[in-house]
Amino acid sequence: MGKQTKYIIVSGGVISGIGKGIIASSTGLLLKTLGLTVTSIKIDPYLNIDAGTLSPLDHGEVFVLDDGGEADLDLGNYERYLNVTLTRDNNITTGKIYREVIDKERRGDYLGKTVQVVPHVTNAVQDWIERVSHTPISGTDRVPDVCIVELGGTVGDIESAPFIEAMRQFQFRVGHDNFCLIHVSLVPVVGAVGEPKTKPTQASVRDLRGLGLSPDILACRSAQPFEDGIREKLSMFCQVAPHQIFSVHDCESLYHIPVLLRQQGILDVLTKRLQLGQLDIPSEIAHEGEQLWTQWREFARRHTRSLDRATIAVVGKYTDLADSYASVVKALEHAALNVNRKIQINWVEASDLEEATMHKDPLKYHEAWQRMCASDGILVPGGFGERGVEGMILAAKWAREHKLPYLGICLGMQVAVIEFARNMCGMANAFSAEFDKDCEMPAVVFMPEIDPTTMGGTMRLGSRPTKFQDTEFARACMIKQLYGGEDEVHERHRHRYEVNPKIVDDLESKGLHFVGRDAETGERMEILELADHPYFVAAQYHPEYITRPLSPSPPFLGLLLAASKQLDAYLAGQDLVTEAETKLKM
Repeated sequence: MGKQTKYIIVSGGVISGIGKGIIASSTGLLLKTLGLTVTSIKIDPYLNIDAGTLSPLDHGEVFVLDDGGEADLDLGNYERYLNVTLTRDNNITTGKIYREVIDKERRGDYLGKTVQVVPHVTNAVQDWIERVSHTPISGTDRVPDVCIVELGGTVGDIESAPFIEAMRQFQFRVGHDNFCLIHVSLVPVVGAVGEPKTKPTQASVRDLRGLGLSPDILACRSAQPFEDGIREKLSMFCQVAPHQIFSVHDCESLYHIPVLLRQQGILDVLTKRLQLGQLDIPSEIAHEGEQLWTQWREFARRHTRSLDRATIAVVGKYTDLADSYASVVKALEHAALNVNRKIQINWVEASDLEEATMHKDPLKYHEAWQRMCASDGILVPGGFGERGVEGMILAAKWAREHKLPYLGICLGMQVAVIEFARNMCGMANAFSAEFDKDCEMPAVVFMPEIDPTTMGGTMRLGSRPTKFQDTEFARACMIKQLYGGEDEVHERHRHRYEVNPKIVDDLESKGLHFVGRDAETGERMEILELADHPYFVAAQYHPEYITRPLSPSPPFLGLLLAASKQLDAYLAGQDLVTEAETKLKM
């Protein structure tokens, strides 16, 4: 029999969006600093098979995994905090569980029994969690010591009920010493005097106990730290020891949450509750954990320092909800702090840059242009649909003509190609077949192998290799140097359309070089770089998906270096960190 994995369940009460994902990620990070191997699972109680067809404005960004799984944005937090590569199996949805149970029923696996939520659905959930938690971490042979399971939704939701029941049963399956429940709840501060109220948390814990689960740890979200007596009051009415109740108040950044939890002693509580001291941790792995904590504290410290600002205009389609671009924001933050800058994002709704807005709402039009023009660089992220595309094209044109650093991602690369084709190659009618199937000059075309009718899971998804071209320009291009001179890089994709290979020669003859192409065929354009420009780079893939706090994404790093006028020095090998500072691993 192999070692027994420890399980930490993170549930939420009172309201949704309370921060369970950050609490789960921060807890996992702290356990890694002890030298433990940690993995994570996110349970989403919606009926969708995955997040691929969900609107970013409703549910935040769709996070793409190496294996092509389209998942909730919390899996991005897990990967970034834990520095692991997860798979589609690390995201459980009601749709996946019911599909598995129904498939078994159709095969006759239940031997004629009446298939019910209990025990068949709840057993399927438990079996899934155990299977994933015993899978070695990618790139290693280490089976996880700890698996953190985040229960999506709020205690009391109808759709969450089967998963709550599954966890009630699971605590007995794995045993008391291998199961710990962290309940994240809200302690609102109301009234003119700012009095914290504990009743919502009391009610939430009462609901949880009524469903058969008792929290071992309370993580209480609040605008301000606990006042005297609040922890004791919560302990009395929630039956949780005072030292197991943690104040998770608003911080200067999310990177301080692990520091906050560690200062309050969460590692001591977890070590005692799960008997982590009995685990055999090799000395070299324990040393890695110590180094990780040193690096993380330095990273969090930089976020509080008075650093010069770099302003990036994000010209997108879903700017009303910042979570639509969660990984883009994190990639910008990581790159900025690694080059000793603070990021300031100017959100620009792409459609506000278009001429139609000038006639309909002149104030909004001029404000959008002012925010973009006042920025140190422009980033155009991915998106679907025609709305705002002409505004993105105008943003790419402005960056090209005014020598402003530019990074295009997926759709951001395609609009850069369209703009260049129109204004530099005489293709006045250039457009994308995604928005006009009958356009005279399709600069962007539908990929022939993609299913044109089924939407879910049919794009070109997941990690795929990109090979830098063996040309004079490509060998010396900035983006290849930022990737450390590698001949081939692996990045994650999510697209149905690609640059039309028929016009590539015309584009390159005018200075728009496709320095990276897909390694499989060499016919698919993956990376472009414009000649004679401080930094004009675009990629068909999504580099933001594999950014890490201590290892920023190279295209984003280049954008921040160019925006802060440090790119030439960096490429020349100069150190950007003073002797008085701790240098982050990059």
